[in-house]
Amino acid sequence: MPRGGGLMASGARLQLLLALWMLAAPARPVAADAGDGGWQRRGPGAAAAVAEEERCAVERRADLSYSEFVQHYAFSRPVILQRLTDNSRFRALCSREKLLASFGDSVVRLSTANTYSYRKVDLPFQEYVEHLLHPQDPTSLGNDTLYFFGDNNFSEWASLFQHYSPPPFSLLGTTAAYSFGVAGAGSGVPFHWHGPGFSEVVYGRKRWFLYPPEKTPEFHPNKTTLAWLQDVYPALAPSERPLECTVQAGEVLYFPDRWWHATLNLDTSVFISTFLS
Repeated sequence: MPRGGGLMASGARLQLLLALWMLAAPARPVAADAGDGGWQRRGPGAAAAVAEEERCAVERRADLSYSEFVQHYAFSRPVILQRLTDNSRFRALCSREKLLASFGDSVVRLSTANTYSYRKVDLPFQEYVEHLLHPQDPTSLGNDTLYFFGDNNFSEWASLFQHYSPPPFSLLGTTAAYSFGVAGAGSGVPFHWHGPGFSEVVYGRKRWFLYPPEKTPEFHPNKTTLAWLQDVYPALAPSERPLECTVQAGEVLYFPDRWWHATLNLDTSVFISTFLS
């Protein structure tokens, strides 16, 4: 057989084998929020995987009514809400490319990953994304870990926030305030508490650890959540472990008033919280 014909036959066999392999491979479910917005690192230097919990201990509810929310969750326990709002437009605007184009020159205020977060650093958003948005070093102390979350200039970011639809639930006597953030894999904030609120993951995944108000967790305020997970969590008795669950992109976690909580971003994550104060 001429050499050209052999190459053609080999190519045809390769295409046939590839087609058969694709037919035989099990179908993988495609999430409604497929795509990472350009935020996930690939190849050398990518973050080492931090696992999700073995079992989510927070209930997930879709199509929850307001009366059910108030009766079963608002004052008593956390819940993960699904499919309550359509934030596809907001999500598209939060891609890496779109945020850098719109807000790259905007100065953002970074806080430290310390429970009390006294230190603040101001720098352009693009500099933060390109130079500081890297996987967390487990040995870094909270005071040495800068994190963009919460200190937003609302007038400057109004063009983005106007496209966000918060969960349609409110609590009597409270007002809502947004807190927007972008953070690298392995980052997070250690245990703290405040008033009630909602936290939605736009891109990435965020693992939550929660304790009721009467149960103060064992933690050091200047140790990161990643360090706590590696050093303290494994030694906790089952009765001392927190409620925990990983919130996926498009999901919203509600936490009641004064519940202790710590967070850990499993991927580079974009998120927005609605605090009820």
